[in-house]
Amino acid sequence: MTEDDEKLFIAIDDWFKENLPEPEPCKNHEMVITFFKCGTADEMVSRLGPAIGLLDKYGKPYDVVYTNFVGSIVYEDEWQVAVRVQDGKMV
Repeated sequence: MTEDDEKLFIAIDDWFKENLPEPEPCKNHEMVITFFKCGTADEMVSRLGPAIGLLDKYGKPYDVVYTNFVGSIVYEDEWQVAVRVQDGKMV
């Protein structure tokens, strides 16, 4: 990664750390998947755009997942939900 790309990535990461609460299950290293809520997804995806550009530039795989079923919500805030994962599946 170039120095400029590294600075960009760190700036993106810093914004998310400063502006989104870290879900308790994530802090506790529980097996969860987090999703952006429908009402905030567009804003969050636009914030992630430059990071996605970096992933593409460096050939790193990623998934963009849309779902109507998120399973058992174990955390929720204004921006996101976290759902429990067991055996690699949402429960």
